[in-house]
Amino acid sequence: MYTADMTSPDNVHDASHAPLSRRGAGFATTRWSMVAAAGVPGSDSDRHEGALGALCESYWFPIYAFARRRGASAQDAQDLVQGFFTRLIEKGDVANADPERGRFRTFLLACFKHYSANERERDGAAKRGGGQHVFALDGIPAEERLANEGGGELDPERAFERAWAHTLLETVFVRLRAEYEDAGKAAVFVELKDSLAGDGGAHTHGERAQVLGTTEGAVKVAVHRLRQRYGELLRREISDTLATGEDVEDELRRLFESLAKKS
Repeated sequence: MYTADMTSPDNVHDASHAPLSRRGAGFATTRWSMVAAAGVPGSDSDRHEGALGALCESYWFPIYAFARRRGASAQDAQDLVQGFFTRLIEKGDVANADPERGRFRTFLLACFKHYSANERERDGAAKRGGGQHVFALDGIPAEERLANEGGGELDPERAFERAWAHTLLETVFVRLRAEYEDAGKAAVFVELKDSLAGDGGAHTHGERAQVLGTTEGAVKVAVHRLRQRYGELLRREISDTLATGEDVEDELRRLFESLAKKS
């Protein structure tokens, strides 16, 4: 799982838990431009559909975690999540998201609460989503991921926040890995990635230098640059989800608090 060093948030991530694909890496946190594209179908249908798909891929697990912690069974949670995003797409509700009104995830969670309350007054799962599946949701991996994230004692809102935080950190990790691969430095990233963990990783700089065929000093510089770039990407991802004037550092602290809280 993730480790959180609040004095140095750039150094946070356990590289062994980064399942997102490169395709999904850019969307686990929502840019307001993408929200706008998702909410306004028009001539650029490919961009609209791509943005909607990205929203589903990005937020289905935090919403799923919220539903499960609220008491829904695994199957009911799947049905609710599918139905919710289907309605979001069909009705264009995401167009009502206003970056001046706060965090997008807060808006989305409020929409889901309203949707799930209405669903309780309907006939049940048979009506959810009209039989349509707008994205792949495999119940077994979803439950495994929920178990791996821990926090089973959390209330639903905190479970949602923790799932969002994990997803955002995974996004940044995958994006960073892609940058190193694109630069022809995949081997460097593989060797140094565990230095992003809060404990500094399991290997010494000297051991890493031997593997990479370089000097210990060069490894120190490379580790510093890796952590620095991770921090830059993390702050950029966070800033893209905030309303104008909101503070990135405050949101960063909130993110790590959501990972640290146990109840």
